[in-house]
Amino acid sequence: MENDPATQLSTLGHPQRLAVFRLLMRRYPGQVPAGDLAAALDIKASTMSTYLAALQRAGLVVQTRAGTSLLYAADMTRVRQLFEYLLLDCCRGRPDLCLPLAIGDTSMSDRKYNVLFICTGNSARSIFAESILRATAPDRFEAYSAGTNRHSSLNPFALRVLADKGYDTSPLRSKHISEFTSPDAPKFDFVFTVCDQAANEDCPAWEGQPISGHWGMPDPVKVTGTDAEKSLAFQQAFGALRSRIAAFTALPMASLDRIALQSAVDEIGRASTKETS
Repeated sequence: MENDPATQLSTLGHPQRLAVFRLLMRRYPGQVPAGDLAAALDIKASTMSTYLAALQRAGLVVQTRAGTSLLYAADMTRVRQLFEYLLLDCCRGRPDLCLPLAIGDTSMSDRKYNVLFICTGNSARSIFAESILRATAPDRFEAYSAGTNRHSSLNPFALRVLADKGYDTSPLRSKHISEFTSPDAPKFDFVFTVCDQAANEDCPAWEGQPISGHWGMPDPVKVTGTDAEKSLAFQQAFGALRSRIAAFTALPMASLDRIALQSAVDEIGRASTKETS
């Protein structure tokens, strides 16, 4: 394995290999099939295999097997070692220039936090998450949601689930992510993707370095069959998000620094992956 920094940087110097690596970082801690990576980046399967092999040799990506499928994830141990080399070794003698850019303020104060949930259409999953968090802890969190698809509307099955459970649906509307990238938009402390497709997309780098997480789950909108079968899919998505948000709101925000809180958010995402696999 050629995991010295020079080889790793050379490997990432190729635009498409860098795109694969960035996508796996966005999907972390999830493990992604090569086919999904190829489809998301519009790269031929054979070419994707070559890129993944190069990233593995450089020690930036690990491969695991699940049944007959090969899954890929960023090797965070090696990635951290590369970052440490760049920030601590290359910046040795001038940490005042390098470290603040990468680490920033590591403390989390006891205050109200802004949270954004993103999915493709902002019609069901992210709307569920916004509604659940707003109702669960309105004194501690301000909840928002958005979609990466510019043309969408709220799904009637999703609205029915929320209404049946006593949630106020009157303030809900489908919003595009661009609404939250303007200078006067809220500054987010947490940004979560709740579908794989949204996580695959190259979303903006959020100002202030919010803590991010990926809670991917199947899209209930794509379920076919009877109304009862469709309703069940929406109920299951709602229940899964309610469990994850319960775990999130139980975290002792004020007593954790950013690094510990990011690790806790990743663990919720890791548990989410096991539930839906």
